[in-house]
Amino acid sequence: MPVPKESLLGKTKEELTQIAIDLGLPQYTGGQIAYWLYKTQVSSFDEMTNLSKKVRSLLSEHFEMGINQPVSVKESADGTKKYLFRTGKSSYIEAAYIPDNDRHTLCVSSQAGCKMGCLFCMTGKQGFQSHLTTGEILNQLRSIPERKIMTNIVFMGMGEPFDNTEAVMKSSSIFTAEFGFAISSRKITVSTIGIIPSMKLFLENSKCNLAVSLHSPFDEERRKLMPIQNVYPIKDVVETVQQYDLGKYRRVSFEYIMFKGINDTRRHVNELARLLNKVNCRINLIRFHAIPGTPLESSDEDTILDFQQALMAKGIVTTVRASRGQDIDAACGLLSTKELVKNKESGQVNE
Repeated sequence: MPVPKESLLGKTKEELTQIAIDLGLPQYTGGQIAYWLYKTQVSSFDEMTNLSKKVRSLLSEHFEMGINQPVSVKESADGTKKYLFRTGKSSYIEAAYIPDNDRHTLCVSSQAGCKMGCLFCMTGKQGFQSHLTTGEILNQLRSIPERKIMTNIVFMGMGEPFDNTEAVMKSSSIFTAEFGFAISSRKITVSTIGIIPSMKLFLENSKCNLAVSLHSPFDEERRKLMPIQNVYPIKDVVETVQQYDLGKYRRVSFEYIMFKGINDTRRHVNELARLLNKVNCRINLIRFHAIPGTPLESSDEDTILDFQQALMAKGIVTTVRASRGQDIDAACGLLSTKELVKNKESGQVNE
């Protein structure tokens, strides 16, 4: 079998320059390749018109661009689009484009499947399949028609970003780099369930925003929702965040899905205020969207708004995230799970 060619998407300008040198090409060729990869929408080496035919042929012989189009897209009545990408032989990932006036956000995945096993997450029910490469993360933006208008990137799609730290850190650096997509680090947010060693690495080496999945301030409740609580208790996660001076412009938020009768009482408000009283942060309240195989239900609208007001009264900036794309399998992992099931039933998925 032929050896798969290495992808160039996901390489830094320095790495592309070294590739050019190794091929016997001028150093500046690396910058030219970076331009075509990250600043344009070309999809083949032949379209890199400021490179000679000989150079284009040489690149094609040794490498592939690494740009792969989505296999399908579903569009919601509210303008949200959900793109489905194939990775490997039989796995799928999703990226969600969310327009909101002048704000254009892409929610990207960092893994195919997930090993964290959160009770409320459809992706976790797939099990872990693979880490995405840097190129596969970047491709979710590079290959869609909205790439030129994108203002925000959130790592809140499939997978736990800090279980794939190297690729997430590198892709976020290319998202922000001038040679890359040149998106402000203030417009990029990485979400985690609280893997402390990787979280420290991120806080020390990135200027992007951090979001922590909290969902309950009480140990036993959070443990039932999120097994990671057994390894990294939320108290330790919060104390880790407190150790860093994040400056004026870098934001830390805590994500809080509202579950009916589980985490939506005044007792929870009081404990959240106690837990976060020394952290400059905000809380994002999120409506739960039902997924198969779980008894969880969302808190009703009045309870969510009352919870928000109670937290605000405690001095915590609290927002309620708008629900988007409910008519197109909005819950993370639903679309890819349906595709996996369909292919398994048709015999296209290898066990």
